[in-house]
Amino acid sequence: MDIVKHNKLAWDNYVDKKDRWTIPVSDQELENVKNGNWSIVLTPKKAVPKNWFPTLKGLKILGLASGGGQQGPILATLGADVTIFDNSEKQLLQDKTLSDKFDLDIKTVQGDMKDLSVFADNSFDLIFNPCSILFVEDVLPVWKECFRVLKPNGILMTGLMNPISLQLDEKNLKLIYKQPFSDLHSLPTEELEELKKNKEALLFGHSLTDQIGGQLEAGFTITAMFEDSWGGENKIDEFLPAFIATRAIKPKE
Repeated sequence: MDIVKHNKLAWDNYVDKKDRWTIPVSDQELENVKNGNWSIVLTPKKAVPKNWFPTLKGLKILGLASGGGQQGPILATLGADVTIFDNSEKQLLQDKTLSDKFDLDIKTVQGDMKDLSVFADNSFDLIFNPCSILFVEDVLPVWKECFRVLKPNGILMTGLMNPISLQLDEKNLKLIYKQPFSDLHSLPTEELEELKKNKEALLFGHSLTDQIGGQLEAGFTITAMFEDSWGGENKIDEFLPAFIATRAIKPKE
């Protein structure tokens, strides 16, 4: 099946249903940003440390698979030159609406995060990629494209998911799926068909080798990381953090 098309329609559907990850920041939140009161996330709860960011004014930032108006408008309000790239046109519309309202000049581009050919080499100073690689079947091309479009000394910030958290039965937390988990290949046929019928996005639990080792293989140097949880919304929080955020640099040639 066409995973890119399916997940595009799923995220368009999530916008219609007002899923939490499709609700843009409020007017008041953007006013707070102007007063220096801001935070953004790569993972569900923990704010990205401010010292992960260089000076934002004039910085060319690619919000990779970060449509929904949750990070782009904040970064643009802080003075960054922001482009949002996302598979879902309705998610992109959330950013465009706020951009038009507050004259933020956010550029929006629709496409598959594995193919950034619309952008030239060395185009961006920073890529901000909230936890979204779990919606692509093969993550390695994503890291290669990120490396290509970043300038030397450019920064990649990305949210990852601990693959074991997708291998567990959510009710009793027993391991029931082999790694790598994917909705497409791991679930019984009837469960997969139910997800398709309900227009749910399909998930892929990439190994840590592909998620972290893949960044290193693409040429990045990882400079910082932290772990995060669902914030008590999932039973797995009682045993391990389900998320990882990494900060990586494209070294000078």
